[in-house]
Amino acid sequence: MSICPLISVVEDDEGLRNSLDGLMRSLGYRVETFACAEAFLGSPARAACDCVISDVQIPGGMSGIELAQQVTPSGTPVILMSAFADEKVQAQAVAAGAQCLLKKPFDCEMLIGCIDTALDD
Repeated sequence: MSICPLISVVEDDEGLRNSLDGLMRSLGYRVETFACAEAFLGSPARAACDCVISDVQIPGGMSGIELAQQVTPSGTPVILMSAFADEKVQAQAVAAGAQCLLKKPFDCEMLIGCIDTALDD
C-alpha cells in the first residue's frame, strides 16, 4: 500500500490553517501545519513533503514568495495564496516557481485543482 501524499500548510491565520488542514485530511492527504515558513523549513516535513500550500504575506518572517524560492528548486511544488494577488505578486510567484497563486478568498475546487496538478507533475 502506498503512502498518501504529505501536504504542508504554512499559514499564520490559525482559523484558515485549521480549515485547510481539515479540507486536506477530508481528501485523504496527510497534513502538517505551520504558522511560519521558518518552522516548516526547520521541520522533518520539509524533506518528506509532496506539496506546500503557503500564504504569501506571513508577518514577522519569511514570505511565501521567499519560501517558494527555497523549496521549488528541490522539486517540491508550492501553491501560494494571497488576499493581494495583484500583477506584481503574480509575477513574483511565477519567478519563484510557484505552481499556482490563489486570490483569497478562493473556491476550494480551485485549490483542489492546483493540488491535483502539482501532484501529477
